[in-house]
Parts: sequence; structure tokens; C-alpha cells
Amino acid sequence: MADTKTKLDVEAAAQDTKDKAAETLDAAATTAQTAKDAVKTIFSKAIDDAKAAAVAGASAIGKKAHEQGEAYREKLAAADLLGEAKALGHEAKERAAVLATDGKAKASDALTGLGKLVADNALFFDDKLGEKYGDYARSAARAIQETAAKLESKDLAELGEEARSFVRKNPALAVGITAVVSFLVARTLTGSSKNED
Repeated sequence: MADTKTKLDVEAAAQDTKDKAAETLDAAATTAQTAKDAVKTIFSKAIDDAKAAAVAGASAIGKKAHEQGEAYREKLAAADLLGEAKALGHEAKERAAVLATDGKAKASDALTGLGKLVADNALFFDDKLGEKYGDYARSAARAIQETAAKLESKDLAELGEEARSFVRKNPALAVGITAVVSFLVARTLTGSSKNED
């Protein structure tokens, strides 16, 4: 009997241990499920946070790219304007050279015509004022025609350098000539506008 009781006690203790083990397993399973749910929640939140950060980062990168694109477009527009300005400057320079060449040819032709006119009138000076004044007229005609020939033979760069050299050597005379020419041009333009009214 004592063996039966011991056997029953052992069986009861085993059953009790088995029940406690089952409770522990149930508690462990519940804890594991709770931990699993917590991990899922944390992982889902981390994924959501990562997505939000990626969207925010992409938005910031997009904004930065847009700003840089605008800056590059502005630089490109400025470069285009600079290119256009250079082209216009080159075109103006070419046009000025053509006008200067035409002006030089017209001035040379005018001087040649003036020299011929003075030479043709030298005989008139001989008859009316005397041979001395006729010689002055012929000398002036030769000087004018020689100047016209020199003007025609020189290129614009040479003429520009001679003008600069003249101004350096005779600054007061250059200022005086400029003042007289300016006055004559102003008078001519003022006279033209008064005649038009």
C-alpha cells in the first residue's frame, strides 16, 4: 500500500508537473506571440518610418535638383546672352569697318574733286589776282591731291595710328580741331532741324 500511495503521489506530482509545464508552455507561447506581435509592430513602424524618410529624402533631393536645374538654366541663359552680345559686337565691328572704309573712299574722292576744282580755277586766279595767287592755287591743288592719294593708299589701321600719333604730339590742336568739327556738325544738324520745321 505504501507502494501504491507512493506511486499515486508520484503520479500526482507528475501530473502536477505536467500541468505546470503546460501552463508554462502556454505562458511561453503567449509571451512569444506577444513578443512576435511587438516585433511585427516595431518592424512595421520601422518600415513605415523608412518609407516616410525615403519619400522625404526623395522630395528634398527633387527640390535640390530643381533648384540646381534653375541655376543651370539661368547660367545657360546668361551664356546665351553673352554669346548673342559677342555676335552683335562682332557684327557691329564689321559694319563699322565697312562704314569707315566707305567714309575713307568718299573723303578721298572729295579731296580729289576739291584738288581738281582748285587746279581748274588756278588760271582764274592768274588772270584776276595775279600769277603769284595762281601758283598758290596750283600748289594747294597738288597738296590736296597728294593728300587724297595718301588717304586712298593707307588702310584704316594706319590712319588710326597716325591720328593717335597726331593727338599725342599736338593735344591742344587736336582738342581745337575737335571743337571746331563738333561746332560745325552741331550747326549743320541745328540748321537741318530748323529747315524741317
